[in-house]
Amino acid sequence: MSLPIIAVVGRPNVGKSTLFNKIIGKRISIIEDTPGVTRDRIYAEGEWCSREFMLVDTGGIETKTDDTILSQMRLQAELAIEKADVIILVTDVTTGVTSTDADIAAMLRKSGKPIIVCVNKCDSIGNLPPEFYEFYNLGLPEVFAVSSVHGHGTGDLLDAAMEYFPPEEDDKEESDRIKVAFIGKPNVGKSSLVNKIAGEERVIVSDIAGTTRDATDTNVDIPAGSFTLIDTAGIRRKSKVNDALEKFSVLRSYMAVDRADVAVIVIDATEGFTEQDSKVAGYAHEKGKACIVAVNKWDAVENKTDKTMKEMRDKLEKDFSFMSYVPFVFISAKTGQRLDRLFELIKYVNEQNALRISTGMLNDVLAAATARVEPPSDKGKRLKIYYMTQASTRPPTFVCFVNRAELFHFSYQRYLENQIRQTFGLEGTPIKLIVRERENKK
Repeated sequence: MSLPIIAVVGRPNVGKSTLFNKIIGKRISIIEDTPGVTRDRIYAEGEWCSREFMLVDTGGIETKTDDTILSQMRLQAELAIEKADVIILVTDVTTGVTSTDADIAAMLRKSGKPIIVCVNKCDSIGNLPPEFYEFYNLGLPEVFAVSSVHGHGTGDLLDAAMEYFPPEEDDKEESDRIKVAFIGKPNVGKSSLVNKIAGEERVIVSDIAGTTRDATDTNVDIPAGSFTLIDTAGIRRKSKVNDALEKFSVLRSYMAVDRADVAVIVIDATEGFTEQDSKVAGYAHEKGKACIVAVNKWDAVENKTDKTMKEMRDKLEKDFSFMSYVPFVFISAKTGQRLDRLFELIKYVNEQNALRISTGMLNDVLAAATARVEPPSDKGKRLKIYYMTQASTRPPTFVCFVNRAELFHFSYQRYLENQIRQTFGLEGTPIKLIVRERENKK
């Protein structure tokens, strides 16, 4: 069952993102006293009176502007309004009703959707300020005084919103949706890729590096399956991240990797591998995520021959030698080339990341591996590996019980990892080995 959608809209800097975070109970939307901080639609699930819903934060609407980014922000807000079941129009009691508020209210009335006015920044307890009643001039019947900082009035606001929710259905919402984070440097085509898959201008696309600032979620149901696509801000070198706003965005990109099932590392085919690509990929590797390297803009590579792809793949395998398990796919967000193959890989590596292997099968592999290559020794003491078991998945984590942990050298751990991969596959996922020392009771 799809969740009811509440869209939070309004002009810039009235406290939409603060209200969003207060209702959700987490710092999801970026908050700063700079108009235009929230640019794309931000989705998060909330719950009120045992009813779950989807809350959408939008960029501030400027009804009259020639600025490219601001006009696209308005388009994003209009898309959110189109999808919403109920709309919360956020205003600011400290400034009173502005002409922009009136224009937005007129635009919302044309949508035909239920509209609730949130008069924000009513922070004092007790009698309402006289300025509050001015907001009835917007011509909308439901007006609520709210303090998004303190949370006053948010309960009444949500009670009113719930009145417009569609009736609950018996069908349970799909829980097998794969969360996919698209990560990489700025301007490698992550947003274009999400838009191509979603079939709409879901996130703002611009040649200006840093256009995407929040990690935005898009749910898609395509023949390949059900996915949540997470578009993230481009991650630049720390030396180039100067303003505080971009630091928030980079942090949010890393948080997007944390909650994803699969990380798609997007690189530019016309630029090739860079040092920053290795850092971005390294973070996903450290977090134990299933990973794919998507070489985007393959259509823009000039003078291709039948050997070009193999040559680039060979070079990338050396560049990503620290992630020898990662598969590569050469795609084009512009033309849609090999996007079907990308989703085949996403499903496959997600399954590999969640693979569980029985203890008996693991120890058969261990016995064969130690018979083929004897464990290392030092000063007459030889490493003994008593047995191995799988402790967890995502990533597959194996515990080895040994007599002396210091004898279990990294090279032998890598050898065992390779033997496990040769037997069980585990392509596209890191493997974690935990060494535990145990005395031999005999």
